[in-house]
Formats: sequence, structure tokens, C-alpha cells
Amino acid sequence: MPEDDSRLFEESLNRGVPEKFDLEENASEPEQGSSNVELGSDSDGSESDIECLRRLSQAWQRIRHELNQVIVGQNEVLEELFVAMLSSGHALLVGVPGLAKTLMVRSLAQTLDLTFGRIQFTPDLMPADITGTEVLQEDRQTGQRLFQFRPGPVFVNVLLADEINRTPPKTQAALLEAMQERQVTAGGQRHVLPNPFFVLATQNPIEQEGTYPLPEAQLDRFLLQIRVDYPDAEEEFEILRQTNRAEPRQVSQVISASEWSEFQGLVRRIPVADYVLEYAMRLCRATRPQDASAPEQIRKYVQWGAGPRAGQALVMAAKARAAIHGQPVVGLEDLRALAPAVLRHRLLLRYTAEADSKSADDIVIELLDQIFSEKEPQPAVGGLWNVFKR
Repeated sequence: MPEDDSRLFEESLNRGVPEKFDLEENASEPEQGSSNVELGSDSDGSESDIECLRRLSQAWQRIRHELNQVIVGQNEVLEELFVAMLSSGHALLVGVPGLAKTLMVRSLAQTLDLTFGRIQFTPDLMPADITGTEVLQEDRQTGQRLFQFRPGPVFVNVLLADEINRTPPKTQAALLEAMQERQVTAGGQRHVLPNPFFVLATQNPIEQEGTYPLPEAQLDRFLLQIRVDYPDAEEEFEILRQTNRAEPRQVSQVISASEWSEFQGLVRRIPVADYVLEYAMRLCRATRPQDASAPEQIRKYVQWGAGPRAGQALVMAAKARAAIHGQPVVGLEDLRALAPAVLRHRLLLRYTAEADSKSADDIVIELLDQIFSEKEPQPAVGGLWNVFKR
């Protein structure tokens, strides 16, 4: 645990807070001046949140071990994928062909006991090919003809949208409803998608001929944009060695559906101190050139910055990252680790950025160095509840 968070815990514990705490979202706020709040202990003797946090961290270690049986390297990519799903969000994987993006998504779904589906996006793909359509059916007994909905491939827990930018905007918009509302509309009727539901899309950053770039509104629906880079020399050699084996390795299930739902609920209950929220807010506001806090490089290179949804995504993803590392609270290192993946697709750059060979990642990293080098805001330590009530 970082020094700041350790100090925060010690100061809170010195105020007489019991050893166990209650992270439930619906917990009622105690009377003013009282810090006697329980976190993670249930009166009926059920498992505490601390123990659930330990099980989640151990489960992630087992999942990473299983994925490493078929995926060489790419540990940061795998972690960000897991964080996005644990945060109930969607992820966009950007990388050249042949970097095992599809294999990563399929293998991760297998370890989580979730149904998996893949759609290869093409220019002639229609919305009904994704969401499903109504077909006319005749009842053999009554002879009555009725329209019956036939679900499309989107009705799965984990949907791999392969090369999502190769389909027209009309089809992209149909997927947008599924991503945001977790439902599809056909024949005027709404059909709820399975729970949980994740869209893990891939995109080739090189070949752009005949593609339809995703609009900013749809890019903003992705919690993270994950960059998949080339492996280093040792990893590439190991890839060549493993792919020449007689029998390919298989991954095993690690988490059941009930456990997955329990872990997602735990992540939502992870507390976030006010000073961490302030860092997230300052970082997102600093990406907007119209804001007074925006530094000079933002005004020069960025046309439009990240909106409030970026701050929500950053905090939620940081909670998931803290949880899988066994940390009971969110630290500043969690924000810093995930800020590039949260912000890189939410910045609309000016032509001056391209002229100076500045990418969104370069701008975000420079901004992180500047924000985190400033004087840290003082956390409001008015009792543990006031610090962790969010």
C-alpha cells in the first residue's frame, strides 16, 4: 500500500475505528462526529469484504497463470482487459494483426465461465445481423402467423467485435445501444441482453482504407482503449516455440458466474478517498483547453478534452485495479497506471499535434507528470466515514 494511503489508514484507526469495516453502498451514514463504522463484517456471520477481496486477488493470480499458458507476455494488456470487465465496462483493443487479440478475449472468457461470441465486422454487415430480427412463424396447431424474435450473436456475455471500424455507421449505432443500454430494439420491442454483458472490440491502426472511424460519442462508451504492442525478442521466441507443439494448450475455468457477480459487487464497494477523487477530477479537467487549469501543451495540441464520463471511468477502473492487487482502498498509483488507457481515446487532437509528432499517449504522460508533481491536496480526514463514504 502507498505511503499516503497507509498514513490515511493509521490516522483513521487512531480515532478508534474498529478493525473491520462495512463497505456496503446502502450503509446508512452515522451521526455527526461518530466514526464507529463497520466495513466488511456482516451480523449474520457471512464472509467479510476483506476476505472477498483476498479471494478476488487470488483468483486474478490464477487467471493470469491460466492465460499465460496460451498468451506469451502482454501482462499489462491482460490486466487492463480484466479491469475493464470487472468494472462492468467495455474495452477497445488497438493493435496490428497477429498479436493474439482475439485469443486473449476468448481465453479470458473461458476462465470466467461466460458465454462468448464473435462478430467479424464487414462493410455489408447490417444491424439485424448483430442484434437479431423478427421472423414470421406459423403455429401448426392454430394456423396463426406471428412474428417471433430470433436473437442475434450479440446475446452473449462476452462479445468480440472484430475490426469494429470496418462496418458502416448504421451498424455501429446498433451496437452502441447494446453497449450503453444493455438491450436491443427490434420490431418496437426491447430485448434485454444477458447479464453481465461486455463488448471487447478490436481495431487495426494501420490499414484504414475502406474503414469507418468510430465517432467520438461511441469511443467515449469504451471504458478503456488498450494498446497491444509487439512482443520483445524473448517473448517472440517463446511464441514461436509454443506454437510448434503438437497439442495446443487449453485454459481452465477459474471463476464461476456467481463468484463473478460477487466480485463485481465488491469492486463497486471499494472506498475512494476525497483527495484521490480530487486528483482524478484535476486530471480530467486539465485535458480541456477551455479550462483555466489546462497547461500550455493542452491548449496547443488538444481541441476537445475528456468529459465527466472519463473521470467516472478512471475512478471505477482504479477501484478494480486496486481490488485485483488486494488493496482495500484506491491509491494514486492506480489512477496513474490507468490514466493513459482511459484518456487516450477521449482526446481530440489538433493538427499541431500531428505536425509535432505528438500522440495522445505523449500528451497524457506529460500531463500526468505535471499533475502528480504538484503539491498534493490535503485529504479531509474527518473520521473514516468522511474519507471513505464514496
